[in-house]
Amino acid sequence: MTDDQTHLTASQAAAELGVTLPTLYAYVSRGLLASESAPGEPRARRYRRDDIERLQARQELRRHPEKAATRALAWGEPVLDSALTMIDGRALYYRGRDAVALSRQLSLEQVAALLWTGDEGAADELFADTAPPRALPAPAAARIYTSLAPVERMQALLPLAAAADPAAWDLRPEAVARCGARILAVATEAVTGKPRHRDGVVASLLAAWRPRGRGASKTFSASLSAALVLSADHELNVSTFAARCVASAEATPWDAVAAGLAALKGRRHGGEAFRMAALLREAEAAGPATALTAWLRRGERLPGIGHKLYPAGDPRGTELLALAARAAPGSPALRRVQTLGAAATKLTGELPNIDLGLAALAAALRLPAGAPHALFALGRTLGWVAHAIEEYARGALIRPRARYVGPTPGNR
Repeated sequence: MTDDQTHLTASQAAAELGVTLPTLYAYVSRGLLASESAPGEPRARRYRRDDIERLQARQELRRHPEKAATRALAWGEPVLDSALTMIDGRALYYRGRDAVALSRQLSLEQVAALLWTGDEGAADELFADTAPPRALPAPAAARIYTSLAPVERMQALLPLAAAADPAAWDLRPEAVARCGARILAVATEAVTGKPRHRDGVVASLLAAWRPRGRGASKTFSASLSAALVLSADHELNVSTFAARCVASAEATPWDAVAAGLAALKGRRHGGEAFRMAALLREAEAAGPATALTAWLRRGERLPGIGHKLYPAGDPRGTELLALAARAAPGSPALRRVQTLGAAATKLTGELPNIDLGLAALAAALRLPAGAPHALFALGRTLGWVAHAIEEYARGALIRPRARYVGPTPGNR
C-alpha cells in the first residue's frame, strides 16, 4: 500500500469520522487516536487509516450496543483485559517488549518466565530441576501412541501427566507458573519421543532432530528458539480464548492447555500448517502459479499469506523467513517455499504470515514432517499458561449469553 492509502491528513480524518478538527485533536489528547509527523512536513500531522476505522467501529457500537457481542466474536472490539500481548498492526509485543527482539535476545524459558511472572530473570528458579510427572501410556496403547503426530501425542500424554501431578489444583500464580514448567516438559517429551534434555526445550529438539553440518547446532538452536518464542502468544485467538474459558471455570492449567490444543488442531487455526504443507506439495508437482490458481478456483483460502491484524505484513513471518535464508541460503527446499510465497504475494497482494515462515524454517533445517505444527503448539503452550494465570486472578466465569433466533415457543 502507498502512504496515501494507509494514512489520512487531519482534514481527511475529521471528515471520515464526521467531526470537527478540534474534536479530532481532542481524540488524540485523550489517547483515542495516534498521530504522527507527515514526511517532509514536520508541522503537519497524519493519521493511520486503520486507527480511524477502529475508532469508527467503536463509535458505531456505542450507537448500537446490541451489535457489540456479535462483532466482538469475529475480529471485533476487545472483550477481555490482558497485560500479556499487544498487536498494533505493525509489531507484536509481549508485556510491552517487541517479540521479534525478544526472540533474538532471550531463551524460550526466559520468555516463559516473562509471560508467566513478568520477570525473565525468574526462569532459572522456575525451570530448575523440573521433573515432569511420569505418566507413560500403558503397553497396550504404546503402539497407537507412537504412531500419532506430535501434537496428538501431546493431547494423549498431558491428561495422564495431569492425573499424576498432585499440585495441579494449586491455582496461585506462582504455583501455576511452576505447573507451566512441568506442562512444557511433558509437551516437549511428547513431541520428541525422548526424555527431556536437562538444558531445556530447544536442547531437547536438537537432540531429537539431529542437525547436520558444520555450525548446524548453533544455527538450529537459534532458529528453533525464535520459532517457539514467536509462536508463544497472539492475544485472544481461538485456542487462547478456549484456554481462558476453561481456566475461568477453575479447572487445572493442564486442562486449560488441553483445551488450547484441541482448538489448535482446527483447520482454521494451527491446522493451517497442514494446509501449507499440502499447497507446497501441489506447487512442487504442478508449479506455484498452477497450484495457487487451482486452490483459488476451488474456493480455498490460501495458507501462509495475509493476516487481518497485520496490514503491512506479519513480523513473525518476516523474521522466520529471514532466519531460514540465513540458515540454509542454498537449500532447494527453502527456495521452493520462497518461490511459492513470492508467487502468492504477486497474485493476491498479501504478504507472508507465520505459517509460511514456519514452513520455510522447517524446509531450511530439514525438520521432520509435522514440525511446523509441533513448534507452534509447543510455543503457544507458554501463552496458554500465561492466560490461565490471568484468568485465575480475574476470578470470574466467562459466561456469555446467546441471542435466541429459533422458533417462538408455542408457534411451532
